[in-house]
Amino acid sequence: MKKGRVVVGLSGGVDSAVSALLLKQQGWEVIGVFMNNWEETDENGACTAVDDWGDVRDVCDRIGIPYYSVNFAKDYLDRVFSYFLEEYRKGRTPNPDVLCNREIKFKAFLDLALQLDAEKMATGHFVRTDADGHLLRGVDPNKDQSYFLYMVHDTQLKNAIFPVGGMTKAEVRRIAAENGLPVSAKKDSTGICFIGERKFKAFLKNYLPAQPGDMVTPEGVRVGRHDGLMYYTLGQRRGLGIGGCGDGRSWFVVGKDLPGNRLIVVQGEDHPLLYTTRAVCSDVTWVSEPLPEGVPTACTCKYRYRQADQPVTALLEGDRLTLCSAVPQRAVTPGQSAVLYQGERCIGGGIVDLADNG
Repeated sequence: MKKGRVVVGLSGGVDSAVSALLLKQQGWEVIGVFMNNWEETDENGACTAVDDWGDVRDVCDRIGIPYYSVNFAKDYLDRVFSYFLEEYRKGRTPNPDVLCNREIKFKAFLDLALQLDAEKMATGHFVRTDADGHLLRGVDPNKDQSYFLYMVHDTQLKNAIFPVGGMTKAEVRRIAAENGLPVSAKKDSTGICFIGERKFKAFLKNYLPAQPGDMVTPEGVRVGRHDGLMYYTLGQRRGLGIGGCGDGRSWFVVGKDLPGNRLIVVQGEDHPLLYTTRAVCSDVTWVSEPLPEGVPTACTCKYRYRQADQPVTALLEGDRLTLCSAVPQRAVTPGQSAVLYQGERCIGGGIVDLADNG
């Protein structure tokens, strides 16, 4: 029995491929669409989009569905990449993937699906939704991607299907192999979407001028040189190149002095300056209803994708969200997304502006 038309965003990976397969088996009229969001080549002159597009064609031929390629590169540059660069200019550490989901996959791509008279759009995200459009964690705790979708509203989610959200990654690969999908063993993509496997430092240098400066302790003692503040993030230990000074313990980044172009570093992984108990966020968005304004609310938070849930008290005041934790949080970084949960529901979040101890 046909259920109607659904447009599936195909990345060339196994998750979206299995999503398309399952929808076809369920009786949907499935159209596969490859989103080309990035056209630049890597340092070897290769564009991964070419290989991914080839995998999409092979998958769709195997499943027996029509497929198209759409170019959202200009939208991506205007709506996502420009923000990414501006945040790094400010010495912050942005997460462009959350903005890509809001601006490209659940806006530009959703608009395209509706123009194709589709009843639904679908992606290979490991998330679930309920009948009210609430965003729920994926069943596989190691693959749950709700963190990256917290900027998507319930009105958009009601138009979306996530066929693999109730599965584990092992189940997805098994289904792909059993049905002869050519990407069943394809390696998962890692890193920022448009950078991929490339070295981040070399990539960023192509777009922002490097301004080397001093590495100093909080007391102002010079201990080394940095290659440019944009290349470092709070809590970073690797790649500092500080040797022959101090007490022998590892050095960590704890701050950036933008006016002075100085990187602030300390020794010891338990240094107090690595930990904070309060984060103030802006650009606050809610999947559905917001938290009550002016009322401290208990929930949990992730400051990073792979982080375990952290109990916090959230206070919404106008367009600012303050998160307080009884347990000090390590290396909460301006530019990061602080994503809130109530049980299985992802309710929203904001962009960290300030982290301190109140």
